[in-house]
Amino acid sequence: MVVEELIKECKKNNPKAQEQLYKLFVKKLFGVCLKYSSSYADAQDNLQDGFLIIFRKIDQYSGKGSFEGWCKRIMINNALQKYKGIHILEVLNESIPEVEIEVEWEEENFSIDYLMEIIQELPHQYRMVFSLYVLDGYSHQEISEMLGISTGTSKSNLHRARLLLKEKIENRKNNPLESSAQ
Repeated sequence: MVVEELIKECKKNNPKAQEQLYKLFVKKLFGVCLKYSSSYADAQDNLQDGFLIIFRKIDQYSGKGSFEGWCKRIMINNALQKYKGIHILEVLNESIPEVEIEVEWEEENFSIDYLMEIIQELPHQYRMVFSLYVLDGYSHQEISEMLGISTGTSKSNLHRARLLLKEKIENRKNNPLESSAQ
């Protein structure tokens, strides 16, 4: 079935169509959940909860824009809602320079799994801002509105996340046996 047909059938609560739609998008949407979850188990929970929301609200999808994008937005919002009560580091009047942090690395030394693992190890507030800004392309203004923080805090958290990631990558580069044992 084509996605549009699956959506029509899902709007009728057809379980087979829901299963097919789930299978069609589960891998991509699980990747989204991993970016916004502190563990693999949390990502699985966020994925399942997100799909429940998708199926419950599928009547609200108007057909304008990409269905995958609509689903992705639901997954991100669902994950952010779960962490709303967690304190996000607020920085007052702190000016963080817009500096790109560069790390020299060879692709064969780092897998996507390793990179996702070290992103998940970031403190919650840094991981959220890093994922929204770097991985999903939101602006600092959008992030500040989504997380209820100032744009300065968003910039500060991104800067600190990049510093921590650089440190972890440099550590792995300098001590490859030590990091792979962890």
